[in-house]
Amino acid sequence: MKRLEGRTAIITGGAGGIGSAAARLFCEHGARVALVDLPASPLAEVAAALRAAVPQAEILEIACDLADEIASTQVVEATLARFGALDVLVNNAGVRVYGPLGDAGADTWHTILSINLLAYAFLAREALPALRRSGHGSIVNVASTHAVNPRTGMGQYDAAKAGVLSMTRTLAFEEAAHGVRVNAVCPGLTLTPFHVRRAQQAGRTEQDLRDERVDHNLQRRWADAREVAWPILWLAGDEASFVTASTLMVDGGTRT
Repeated sequence: MKRLEGRTAIITGGAGGIGSAAARLFCEHGARVALVDLPASPLAEVAAALRAAVPQAEILEIACDLADEIASTQVVEATLARFGALDVLVNNAGVRVYGPLGDAGADTWHTILSINLLAYAFLAREALPALRRSGHGSIVNVASTHAVNPRTGMGQYDAAKAGVLSMTRTLAFEEAAHGVRVNAVCPGLTLTPFHVRRAQQAGRTEQDLRDERVDHNLQRRWADAREVAWPILWLAGDEASFVTASTLMVDGGTRT
């Protein structure tokens, strides 16, 4: 069964680990996908890999800076111009800033909030008219376990992700009458290219990460990005038709 046959989805952060894994799964399940990310080169590489892996895939690459409010309008307009409809929005783009809150300045707050929260809000706003017309519109916001379990040193990131959860519920309440469902996924420790690069800088390999036993969660391992993509796919489709305003923890049982 192809869960998203004939439907169109926008996936932001499409060149990253979770975004590209979700895009592949969506394509495998029949969706037309607009992939949004920066810079353009890795986005093109991911799109090419998707077309090779899923020959029937219909993919639109949109390289833009979602920190700019007007980009949200451009993304939706380009998607509708190419595919004629929009059924699913996956807000997944994100950036990280490290440092204690006591040292946080306006510049880093602006960086975090513009991508990790405001871009979600603006893109949802621009997508809603088409999602309402869809008849089965769905928004899936990718947050983090640290939205509910914050830590030292990444307070700005965690605060923005907490904002995503609050916005998710409010938007779900507001859009229920229009037939649009809105949910959030909170990934835990997930093996993405970002973490692989950081490990390599410390002299470790991707296989080292896959082999290590971690105390972060009950399963004592890293998740593969595809393991996070499956719940996103489920929330996007009709199998989750009675699920809205929900937060799904995809974290292997994160230890608090």
